[in-house]
Amino acid sequence: MIRILIVEDEIPISNLIKLSLKNEGYVCDCAFDGESAADKISETSYDLILLDIMIPVIDGFELMEFIRPLGVPVIFITAKNSVHDKVRGLRMGAEDYIVKPFEVIELLARVDVVLRRYHKTSDLIEIAGLTIDSRSRKVYRKEEEISLTPKEYELLLLFAQNPNTALYRETIYERIWEKEYDYGSKTVDLHIQRLRKKVHWEKELQAVNKVGYRLEVLP
Repeated sequence: MIRILIVEDEIPISNLIKLSLKNEGYVCDCAFDGESAADKISETSYDLILLDIMIPVIDGFELMEFIRPLGVPVIFITAKNSVHDKVRGLRMGAEDYIVKPFEVIELLARVDVVLRRYHKTSDLIEIAGLTIDSRSRKVYRKEEEISLTPKEYELLLLFAQNPNTALYRETIYERIWEKEYDYGSKTVDLHIQRLRKKVHWEKELQAVNKVGYRLEVLP
């Protein structure tokens, strides 16, 4: 079980991050100022801390001095976008530095990279009735293995890593096929139609009008 602390004083942003991470299977706690964050860090063992800089009582840079000796990886998430601030944050020992506003899909990818660097991720993803083994690239419903083509598997993994998030067709195409999107192409739609049937996600994998597709997963 991966436990992440979100230190962010803007409640809507904190809630968005928490929901997105929970949908990925992470356990999340929230702190809204530096002092309460320090208390939580003293009481609980965290695998990762997402840290805003401009927080009340004790700012993020000061809190980083407290965190650094503990060896817990930190990703700064902040509106401070100057090169000086980025360099300062990274030199203090942060693993990454994300500037607001950010895309949730990017945040999740960066979280995954840092956790992998610290060997804290699981190879198994359980979502919407499926078990995905990212090491063997095998997919199971209950105990039955589902045979997927390489592109179908990559599509499945993309949606599993971004539940409840509307993904644009061009984003899907460019991530999976690694080419510039052809707006007349039906490639994405055809692959998703086949994927839906194979994994029985006819209801879960929904089309979003004029956008693309979203994997609907109940919290």
